[in-house]
Amino acid sequence: MQLVDTMNYTQAAQILGITQPALTQQIKKLERTIGAPLFGQMGKKLYLTEAGKEMKVAASQLLDTINSVVNNIQEFTQSDKGTITIGVLETLDITILRQFLTKFAEKYPNISINVYDFDYEDLWRELDKNMIDMAVMYLPDNTKRDEINLHHQYEHQLIYHDRLVVLTHKNTVEANKEYPISRFLKRKWISYPQNYYLTNLMKNYFGSKRKPNVVLTLPRPKYLIDAAENTKMDTFVSREYYVTHKNETTLTPVYIQNDKEFDISLVYLNDKTNIPRIQNFLKEWNIFLDKKDYSSRLEEEKKIQ
Repeated sequence: MQLVDTMNYTQAAQILGITQPALTQQIKKLERTIGAPLFGQMGKKLYLTEAGKEMKVAASQLLDTINSVVNNIQEFTQSDKGTITIGVLETLDITILRQFLTKFAEKYPNISINVYDFDYEDLWRELDKNMIDMAVMYLPDNTKRDEINLHHQYEHQLIYHDRLVVLTHKNTVEANKEYPISRFLKRKWISYPQNYYLTNLMKNYFGSKRKPNVVLTLPRPKYLIDAAENTKMDTFVSREYYVTHKNETTLTPVYIQNDKEFDISLVYLNDKTNIPRIQNFLKEWNIFLDKKDYSSRLEEEKKIQ
């Protein structure tokens, strides 16, 4: 299923944490057992054969069944055993989360923690399918999802009040001041891709009759800042990211006047709190933030960097 997702042996092997030859041999073994090839190749591109399509459907059903059974069993196990799977919005900086996970893993070595990156809509889908236990993401939700109805069945915990930061080459603005969006209408932008949360925020600030002049789109905040540094174009990132990476840019940080804060939140299904290991995780997370809040930890991390 991982190879189906990536259609690339090298990427799939890296994600699975095995070598490419090992993955190739496993696929070949499966094909020998079935008696038909699952993947074909056209040039350098892989594609699913008819047998592969049938196996994909069956494998997906099997995985759903296994994950459901394992999850049900682990709900009744001890609080210091089991697996916790966390999905993180791919544009988020997880420096503080990593600090916590390291401490948690030291205290509870028998709990396996898996962390994966997702875009915003895939993150909701994984939550909805119960493929991940919790997500670290932005709220409020500003996407339009016709296939996902996710409101009343979820709980969330606030982690950090965030804000969009514009990083500009303009020499007529002062750092950390607020300016109307009209000051930036003629600027050229390096932006996140179209469906990203912060991209939609920026579009809302420009309004329905105007849109930012986006020349280049990149998926990660570091890429945006690096590209903006080497051009005359402006960009934007979250305040959370900027605080811990401000030494990486000479661009001037400013805010959009009358903008709206958004929250980095921990989101999970209501019934997750009935699972002992999740209860333990949330308890330890709250203790971690009670000792030093998220904002203070960000400032501390900035000094270290």
